[in-house]
Amino acid sequence: AGVWRGGATIFMRALLKAYQVTDRIVWVADSFQGLPKPNLRRYPLPEPSSLHKVGFLAVSLEEVKQNFARYGLLDNQVKFLIGWFKDSLPKAPIKKLSLLRIDGDFYESTMDVLINLYPKVSSGGFLIVDDYGSLPNCRQAVHDYRKNNKIKDKIIHAGGEAIYWRRS
Repeated sequence: AGVWRGGATIFMRALLKAYQVTDRIVWVADSFQGLPKPNLRRYPLPEPSSLHKVGFLAVSLEEVKQNFARYGLLDNQVKFLIGWFKDSLPKAPIKKLSLLRIDGDFYESTMDVLINLYPKVSSGGFLIVDDYGSLPNCRQAVHDYRKNNKIKDKIIHAGGEAIYWRRS
């Protein structure tokens, strides 16, 4: 959830292909328009107010598809969920996830992913949060969600800014 140019999801699809896994889907969820304007009425935490205006963060669906195709990985095991997370994820046709990777940047985006997709992560599955170390509001969303849902699984720092945990 949050793919920018598609690199992590392309890597995920490449791993499935390398290990000849044919019964899994890589879901690619993004607005393909950049970051949303922060909704301070819904989540009054101060977000970096200009990030939604940064042009290079907006990568089109066509460009991401071209990046998959460049490696021969644009096939029926790749499905795209297009739109802001608050709109696309509640109706996403996903039943189970073994891995959920979040690159939502903002509190609201991170929380939208957690609320809508974390319940679908299987026991033993993994959650990765990209911006945990660098964006305080993303980190706060993770802590708020974990507290509200009594999640005690150990957070592991993955190097750089990312963290992950394995769902018990």
